[in-house]
Amino acid sequence: MSSKSTSHGTPPHPSEADSVRDSAHQIWLAGLGAFTKAQQEGGKVFDALVQEGLTMQRKAQTTAEARLSEASQKMSSMAREIGSRATGQWDKLEGLFEERVARALERLGMPTAQQVQALQARVAALEAQLKARAAKPATAAKKATPARKTARKPAAKTTR
Repeated sequence: MSSKSTSHGTPPHPSEADSVRDSAHQIWLAGLGAFTKAQQEGGKVFDALVQEGLTMQRKAQTTAEARLSEASQKMSSMAREIGSRATGQWDKLEGLFEERVARALERLGMPTAQQVQALQARVAALEAQLKARAAKPATAAKKATPARKTARKPAAKTTR
């Protein structure tokens, strides 16, 4: 085998080798240029990234606060609804309890609150009547006693 071979494993022609070397050199120079530019503008890029990070953090925080507020409002609404339902149930339970106690007291012959109030009113009216009657005889007795008339002395008879 000779030093020159065909396209299978043959060394490139000098023009191809120069072309590859030139491409590699250009890639190397582009890399150096990018590295230099990154060094020169690295502070600016870093500052820009920090600003973008702050912007993203603020957006995320605002979104999180909005969602938290929304969730809080939903929870408050649910709590109010549950509270009103519970109050309604307690009212029903209280009504049933009062009704059953009233029936039991009625079976035992106990007067209702309305009946007790009516009796209190009647007692108050009777007390007022008694006071009025007690005051009337004293004034009636004063009127019934006639005033004493002073007796007249008979006039002296004159003789003539």
